[in-house]
Amino acid sequence: PSVRILFVGNSLTYTNNLPALVVSIGNAQGKSVYSETLANPNYAIEDHWNDGTMAKLICEGDFFFFVIQQGPSSQSDGRIMLIDYGQRIKDICSSRGTALAFFMVWPAKSNYHTFDGVIKNYTDAASVTNSILCAVGLRFKEYGDRGDYRFYSSDNFHPSSEGSQMAAEII
Repeated sequence: PSVRILFVGNSLTYTNNLPALVVSIGNAQGKSVYSETLANPNYAIEDHWNDGTMAKLICEGDFFFFVIQQGPSSQSDGRIMLIDYGQRIKDICSSRGTALAFFMVWPAKSNYHTFDGVIKNYTDAASVTNSILCAVGLRFKEYGDRGDYRFYSSDNFHPSSEGSQMAAEII
């Protein structure tokens, strides 16, 4: 059987075409993987919820996994959004037999000091909603704590090609 994945997020998802990398890895492992992507610049989960396209895709598609991502979300408003909208999305996913996965991202290098908040908020959102956590941000931090920022692109926020490849392997 094929595995269909819906990716919803922003530029951290579409930079280097992360969904295509996930499909390529799955297909190389002998699985039949397909993906669809809904990712807009500077979008948060709330924005995707409010414009209605995401819910429509979940309800009309036959997805096995739904991978959601928003910005770093280290602050309290980002935490509330991850948990509140994450639960709303989880309810729709559960009604469709779709597994929800949170794609944990990372802060801009200039905000590296907020990394613990990013990790906590994404971890808590996945836990509260009983969802999967794709802890990509943890790997970014493991390397960054050693002074190795290879997963960041030259803008010090978006992923490098190597960062997207690593993210795809975790997802």
